Amino acid sequence: MTSKNRGGAGCRFSAAQIADLPERVHTHQFNPNAIRHTRSLGDLLGLADLGVHLVRVEPGRETTEHHFHGQDEEFLYILSGRAQAMIGEECFDVGPGDFMAFPKNSPAHSMRVPDDAAEDLVYLMGGTRSPIDVCTYPRLGRRMYRVDGVKEYASLDDFKKV
Repeated sequence: MTSKNRGGAGCRFSAAQIADLPERVHTHQFNPNAIRHTRSLGDLLGLADLGVHLVRVEPGRETTEHHFHGQDEEFLYILSGRAQAMIGEECFDVGPGDFMAFPKNSPAHSMRVPDDAAEDLVYLMGGTRSPIDVCTYPRLGRRMYRVDGVKEYASLDDFKKV
C-alpha cells in the first residue's frame, strides 16, 4: 500500500490507494449534526505531530462545533463541493480552491454544507498536534482541555480569573 522514499524517511500513497482507503465516520462530541467521513492520511504514514485528513461532509451536515484552538493550528483546502464557512461571526461561501488557515487563538470557525447542495463537500484538513491544547466552543460556553490525548471540559462560567 505504501512505498518508502529513497532515504527511508516517509512514505507515499497514490491517488488510487487513497481512493481505496476506508472512511472513518466521526461525529463531533458536542455537535451531533457534525458528521465527517475521514481518511486520516498522516496517521497512516506515521505523522505524529501533524494531522492530515481527507474529509467528506454530506449536505445538511456541519464539519464541527464552532471553535478555536489555543495551541493547535489548522488549515482547510476545499477540493470539491460548497459550504458556508463561519469565521468569527461572519459567514462566507467557500468552494473548490478556497484555502483557510487558523493560527493559535484565531477567531472561532466551522462550516455547514447547505441542505440543497448538489454534492458532498470534500476538503484536505491539516493541523498541528500539540501535547496540550485548549479548545474553546464560544456558542456552547464550553472549554475543553486535551493533555496527551485525554480530553476534559468545563463550562466557561466555572472559570475564574486570578
